[in-house]
Amino acid sequence: MKHSIFISFLLSTTLFASFSGAIVDKTNSLPIANATVSDSNNSIKSNKDGLFTIDSSDKSLSIKACGYRPYKLTLENNTTNIKLEPIAVKALYLTFWGANLNSKTIKKILDIVDATEVNAIVVDVKNEYGSTSYKTSCNEANSYGAAKKRTIKDIKSFISLMKSKNIYTIARIVTFKDELQSSNNFVYAIKDKNKNLWKNHDEMGWVDPFDTRSHEYTASIAEDAANVGFDEINFDYIRFPAKAELTLAKESNEANRIKAIENFLSLVQKKLQKYPTFISVSTYGNICWETGDTGIGQKIESLAKYADYIAPMLYPSGFAKGSFNFEHPSEHPHAVIYRSIKNIENKIDSKRIRPWLQSFRDYAHKKREYKKFEIGEQIRATKDINTSGWMMWSPSSKYDINCFKREKSASTLDSTL
Repeated sequence: MKHSIFISFLLSTTLFASFSGAIVDKTNSLPIANATVSDSNNSIKSNKDGLFTIDSSDKSLSIKACGYRPYKLTLENNTTNIKLEPIAVKALYLTFWGANLNSKTIKKILDIVDATEVNAIVVDVKNEYGSTSYKTSCNEANSYGAAKKRTIKDIKSFISLMKSKNIYTIARIVTFKDELQSSNNFVYAIKDKNKNLWKNHDEMGWVDPFDTRSHEYTASIAEDAANVGFDEINFDYIRFPAKAELTLAKESNEANRIKAIENFLSLVQKKLQKYPTFISVSTYGNICWETGDTGIGQKIESLAKYADYIAPMLYPSGFAKGSFNFEHPSEHPHAVIYRSIKNIENKIDSKRIRPWLQSFRDYAHKKREYKKFEIGEQIRATKDINTSGWMMWSPSSKYDINCFKREKSASTLDSTL
């Protein structure tokens, strides 16, 4: 098939180009169906042969397909054969404070990347308090002092370093839990039943997910992260608090809660579509087993409409005694991960799942240390169920390099799945 670009004028003022291309796998040249091709106004899918045509006045397009690195296509280069690089993301969480390029934490993580299969990092761009790790273009957040304690002084240098090492970068953005935003915006902060500012157990306020002002605030920070070059935006605390008797802008029923979360993601999807940046959503692990929204507005089916990836926190220690018919689920790391994802494969393709895994001591059951074997069993489960990779959570970002070295053969713990 002949691919070409032709130019036409619309309304005598706007220059549009109709661009046709073929999207293929870089490793085997096979066509990639259902890849998303977007500019700032339009978004289309490639067909079964990887072919697409889009009319655009933009200078570039974003091209995304789950399981591949995102791609920015500059229209001036007349490229018609677009090769996407497959990737199974294997990420380590980097704390807000560890993101400083002079910190020992990031230096150790970069050493792990250099020596193992780890190829990605998750960085706190906006943390639970509401602080941003670098000074974003969100003037409102800056006016609250969000960047006052920033740890990344030069975000361009930070991203440039990661790209030079071919590291896939994920910006973690805490969404509705935000002490700075809530304390500066009482009118749409969540309040208790007496209409006083409500704070959760760690004395941090939340903003109301029903109020679109809270949506716009976080979406603007997410767009800045996409603009500076992050490959993916991961939204955490993208939910209502798991707390009753709160004062919110609307009645807190399941339909309203789900719609509020969808509205936020729809806004984000629109703002980010022109960037080569994926959207992922972190959820509780029990989302894989619940039919309702568990009172917080999260369901696989609704989140999957707008997010590219779903990231359930499948920490074995997070499941109650007796779950999976195990007295202590934390003693069965492979089964917890595998069975949870298997349970939702009728709702979402496993290649759109990238779970959070446990890299910390069991706190709920037998206080088991999670070391090389336990971490390896979780990783093995993600491979067995064919996820898009995994993200490892250590609250202190302390990792043992030996846990991530490539093994010739996998160990086994749970033979019965």
